[in-house]
Amino acid sequence: MKGILQKNRAIYFHVHLVSDSTGETLVTMSRASCAQFPQGKPIEHLYALVRSQTQLEKALGLIKDYPGIVFHTLVNHERRLYLEQKCAEINMPAVSILDPALASLGRYLGVAMSSEVGAQRTMNEQYFSRIGALDYTMAHDDGQNQEGLHQAEILLLGISRTSKTPTCIYLANRGYKSANIPLISGTDLPPIVKKLKHTLIVGLISSPDRIVEIRRQRLSSLGQGQTDYVDKDSVRDEMMAAKRMFTKNGFPIVDVSRRSIEETAARIINIYQDFQDRQKKL
Repeated sequence: MKGILQKNRAIYFHVHLVSDSTGETLVTMSRASCAQFPQGKPIEHLYALVRSQTQLEKALGLIKDYPGIVFHTLVNHERRLYLEQKCAEINMPAVSILDPALASLGRYLGVAMSSEVGAQRTMNEQYFSRIGALDYTMAHDDGQNQEGLHQAEILLLGISRTSKTPTCIYLANRGYKSANIPLISGTDLPPIVKKLKHTLIVGLISSPDRIVEIRRQRLSSLGQGQTDYVDKDSVRDEMMAAKRMFTKNGFPIVDVSRRSIEETAARIINIYQDFQDRQKKL
């Protein structure tokens, strides 16, 4: 088929993403869809902020040069029809990936949708809440400013290289004030942690082999040699001590060994929602 290249059982193909906004939603949905076809190796082309006929023509020129599938989120009706018409002329599928969701939501609400480009990015209260959460999280990363931990909605604990910081940043981007404290062998938890009553405290764990691998990569990038930091027995002892501490204090535990940051954050958010429900009943 035109535009598809097979190599060593992998199927390489072009995916054209056309959006009149930033394209963030489009990229996320496209990658989630492509991930369901392990043999498929998409070659991604993003055309963001396409808000004029000239920009659309430029995108179409590249689409014609590299045949593939076109996913789009174009709010403007005329540009959308034009894109779909031109793609049909060169026998390329053009899919508006939000159509099923928008159609169902419109039927449910019984109202017409807005034609405002980037409407989901309006600077409303939710937007400023996310910015505030990010500011808080950056200021309380890696055990900093512990006197402000009582303001945290979520506190992550874990030994080095258990993805505490990236998970906190992801959670903050979802609007949750998050902080994290590294667990150091031979030291106790800061006293303030045991005083937190309205903060969800979660322990992050991972397989020792995975921790050693990540730590070795870290030391290599810094030009440092081998130390106890990457000794398998030492790391195993660290992890066992962390697990015992989490269990003793009744902290929920999330294993990040085979989870992406997004999956880890989703699990933590579910735990947080249950935590909030219990808090309301107290």
